[in-house]
Amino acid sequence: MSGAVPPGGTPQSPPHAPRVTRDVGVVIVAGGSGSRMGGGELKQLRWVAGKPMLLHSLQAFQARPDVAMVVCVLPRQYAGDPPPWIFQSDSERMLIGVGGATRAESVSNGLEDLPPECRYVLIHDAARPFASEQVIDRVIAEARKGHGAIAALPVVDTLKRVDADGRIIATVPRDGLWRAQTPQGFPREMIERAHREGRANGTHATATDDAALCELLGLPVYVVRGSERALKVTEEADFARAEAVHPLAE
Repeated sequence: MSGAVPPGGTPQSPPHAPRVTRDVGVVIVAGGSGSRMGGGELKQLRWVAGKPMLLHSLQAFQARPDVAMVVCVLPRQYAGDPPPWIFQSDSERMLIGVGGATRAESVSNGLEDLPPECRYVLIHDAARPFASEQVIDRVIAEARKGHGAIAALPVVDTLKRVDADGRIIATVPRDGLWRAQTPQGFPREMIERAHREGRANGTHATATDDAALCELLGLPVYVVRGSERALKVTEEADFARAEAVHPLAE
């Protein structure tokens, strides 16, 4: 009980929670056209499990006391007039960035928008709406050690390499193979260098994720355990899958 007096003692003040430094910035990449979905509506703005897909991620990261700012990178036509539901969040810790011609360009734009106090950066795909607190914790903990980290899962299926006609050429050993997810986390100086040098050496436009840009420079990136529930919504059928795995449970 607050203010209780121990026998023969003096009133005790309640313990204070440790102070958390807000030094993490988040770039949520929602700048793609979602062309594989078909139709005119962007998948990252569609509703799934009770709210727009992008809002799931935005609120999950803003719920963390160590996050200083979240940049939501939207296609140019949406960045100037974002959907009103995006403001169901901490507007003081949210910025709207403008997407680029490629994923890497969109990430670079988001990095430029982060304030100086963001010493560590998480990059997350809006198409993965169910980033769990536990996975985010693991990624940030590794990034704080001075290297990159990505959420990932080990490959458990048998892998086949096939030719253009669908004929099997070989069975691919799965030892040491992991399926990359997001978030991916880095010390800010590291990921900014990777993007800067990627633009200079021509690999920026072809990189499929941010870890790849670091790998090409020999910068260390480690995997941490991801989650099967952090599925990527790519096709129409994935919306039903996303509804089935929500709510989150590790």
